[in-house]
Amino acid sequence: MSVTQHKTLRVTLFKSTIGAIQSHKACVKGLGLKRMHHVVEVIDTPENRGMINKVSHLVRVV
Repeated sequence: MSVTQHKTLRVTLFKSTIGAIQSHKACVKGLGLKRMHHVVEVIDTPENRGMINKVSHLVRVV
């Protein structure tokens, strides 16, 4: 059995989604962020990178 190691990104929601357009709210929800200052770890995939780039003004990545 081989276990694959995935690179992860820590994403934090630093600005509120109030007043954001619907597609930005959907990206934040798709990343698994629920509230301000909520931190999640997501796998580093092109799909997640695209969502992070779309809402880069709302989140911070470590």
